[in-house]
Amino acid sequence: MPWPAIALDEWKPVSRPVAMIAIAFYLLFLLYAANNRSGFLFLDYANLAIHEAGHPLFGILGGGGENGFGYTLMVMGGTLLELIVPLACAAYFFFRRESIGIAFCAFWFFENFLYIGTYMSDARTSALPLVGSGDSDWEVLFTQWNLMLHDTQIAHATRTLGWLGMLVSVAWFASRAFRRHPDNLR
Repeated sequence: MPWPAIALDEWKPVSRPVAMIAIAFYLLFLLYAANNRSGFLFLDYANLAIHEAGHPLFGILGGGGENGFGYTLMVMGGTLLELIVPLACAAYFFFRRESIGIAFCAFWFFENFLYIGTYMSDARTSALPLVGSGDSDWEVLFTQWNLMLHDTQIAHATRTLGWLGMLVSVAWFASRAFRRHPDNLR
């Protein structure tokens, strides 16, 4: 039995003024993020709320418990939901064929990696303020996975992936927005 094919419409055009404003926003945000030394950007307030909602959600899905897979899933749940939400939003915009929405969600997805990397690099020192009490997620996970000695290398790779992903998101949007198409000439 053949797989059903999904028929997608053409991409919705983006006017040049809207594309230029969006790209200016992304470039200003990248500049802001590059010059921020706290490791916490204004967009991270929304990410933090989503992150915290992920712990009980994945705790329920994993069956809870103090040890084992359910506990690990609960600890990872914050970071997982923080990444799932922008991906789900990007999927929505993909099927609607709206490049401006996909670009924003992809940018948002990869922006999360900056703070996740900051959070990872804090696993040994526990200097960052936490919303709840207790150990940080990455202290628990890196200890459980026997990776604590590599926390800063993993964190650096995570932040690098975030920067690269944000840059690729902007480049993809710019190439799509300024593509020579009759509807894009407005």
